[in-house]
Amino acid sequence: MTPDRNNQTPDDPENGVLSSTGSIDTTGIGIIDGATAQVEVALPTYAHDDDDIDDDVVDDDRAEVLEHIEAAAAAESTDEAEQGEQPEDSGIDDADIEDAVIVPAVTGPQPSTRREAHHPDDDARHAVERLRHPRAADVSLQSRRLDDFEGSRETSDLLTADRLLDPAHIVRPEPEGMWQHLLYTVSGHRLNLGDSKRARARKEMDRRIAAPLSGGAKFVPVLSRKGGVGKTTVTTLLGMALADARDDRVIAVDANPDRGTLAERVGSTGGKTVRDLVRMRGEVVGFNDLSAVVARDETRLDVLASDADPRVSEAFNDRDYHDVAAVAAHYYSIVLTDTGTGIVHSVMEATLELADQLVVVAGMSVDEARLASETLTWLETNGFAEQVRGAVVVLNTSRPGTPLVRAAELESHFRSRVRTVVRVPYDPHIAAGSAVSFRELRPETRLAARRLAAAVVEGLRALTAVA
Repeated sequence: MTPDRNNQTPDDPENGVLSSTGSIDTTGIGIIDGATAQVEVALPTYAHDDDDIDDDVVDDDRAEVLEHIEAAAAAESTDEAEQGEQPEDSGIDDADIEDAVIVPAVTGPQPSTRREAHHPDDDARHAVERLRHPRAADVSLQSRRLDDFEGSRETSDLLTADRLLDPAHIVRPEPEGMWQHLLYTVSGHRLNLGDSKRARARKEMDRRIAAPLSGGAKFVPVLSRKGGVGKTTVTTLLGMALADARDDRVIAVDANPDRGTLAERVGSTGGKTVRDLVRMRGEVVGFNDLSAVVARDETRLDVLASDADPRVSEAFNDRDYHDVAAVAAHYYSIVLTDTGTGIVHSVMEATLELADQLVVVAGMSVDEARLASETLTWLETNGFAEQVRGAVVVLNTSRPGTPLVRAAELESHFRSRVRTVVRVPYDPHIAAGSAVSFRELRPETRLAARRLAAAVVEGLRALTAVA
């Protein structure tokens, strides 16, 4: 019985143990009774993990081990030859020796190098398989929400002025109002009571007029079946109030085939008319081209004049109006139209087809009020009943003094038929018939114009919301 190899002394030459092991722990080749050769290789220990194996290191260690194995086999053969014995077949060929590669061992206690339960060929085969198919790294990929890492993390939209700014150090705007402004000045800007009631009402009106309008351009014709009731005046006041408070563009088109005077009311005529725009509509490629045709006043209201020559005014028809409206709709948000008295005229028909909001002007006399009411009836019976229910009626006072009719009765009548009614008081600046300056109007006249503008914008917004 062969004694346990691990208990033998490494320096015993009879066991064929190498005197120097190099980079391996133990290497030995011995002949066991029964003519069977047994090769034992103790795998070296590396500080690396299996995934960090350096191929060059493995190749060097394999070459070194093979050299030791060949040297040990040669020494064993020499000893047996000296004793007159022929070496037995060890059962290991050169291919098996080549396949006996070095596989780095994991850090820790070394397993026993004894191979007694299976054939030595299995050891070499297992070593080759471990080298060809290294153990895959245990990688665990996880997807975690940002909140899992930082549950209290805030985004930048939470850094609002209301949250960060100290109210005690916020500089409030200078107050409007005589007493409020006086107290603010005397206190060295330390005591700010805010705006007066009138100033707050004015700013609220500005917000109503400047409310955004979605969709394309909105068309608002100003109608009346009777001349001289202030149709052109109402168009001018409405356009100025809109342009003064809004950030978008507003234009008023004079579509009166009987020589309208809308451009003269803004006092800035350029000599161009709707007829010129019709001729050059194909050449308008930008707002600069259009601005050479329109006139602009101090409130930024643009006005497109009608034909000055009555001999050619009738040539302006519904097709021409559609051409002008198409160009205007491309550059303006609100298009006002000052119409003529001929409600059955082709231009009036085209105007009503595009209308989003109607403004009907009534004078402060019996016949003027009756004609305005008849205008609403005609519209209702000709397919515009829905527009009439959302229309605005303007009771315009064009003569000084107390009106002969009771304004409250007129207002009650028209409120039963339309959405709202606005009164415009008499103003000598308008009655003069010259160019109108919005800043020179009486405060009550400007307020009436702004109320009319707010009513029109609210009607357009309601129409958009329903659509």
